[in-house]
Amino acid sequence: MIVSFGILIGFHALGSVLSVLVVPMIPGNVLGMVLLTVALATRLIRHDWIEPAADLLVDNLAFLFVPAGVGVMSYAGVIAREWLPLSVSVFLSLIAVLIVTGRSAQMVARIAHRGDRPTGAEADPDG
Repeated sequence: MIVSFGILIGFHALGSVLSVLVVPMIPGNVLGMVLLTVALATRLIRHDWIEPAADLLVDNLAFLFVPAGVGVMSYAGVIAREWLPLSVSVFLSLIAVLIVTGRSAQMVARIAHRGDRPTGAEADPDG
């Protein structure tokens, strides 16, 4: 478990350093997740190495949202005054995310389906 958390924290730290030194417009936690994803995809890091820590974090995900919820409540007055622009912005963001997610899923499915087609001698029914 300690090694699992060490790997996750290491990727977070690496992403934070890269964010400060190389790509300041991208948050360090995002860079760390991208680096972890690349490491998993290239099998530099094995899935079972980080699984215990990842399972613990996912199992307690609701608890991790409590500080964010408390932070939002400290802005209750601003939210009450600006509810219409906030609602419109949340709705438009939702629509944008749905469209981008759907198109991305279609593109991935199309690419995956393209890889299933037989080629060469397999494609020739008379062959």
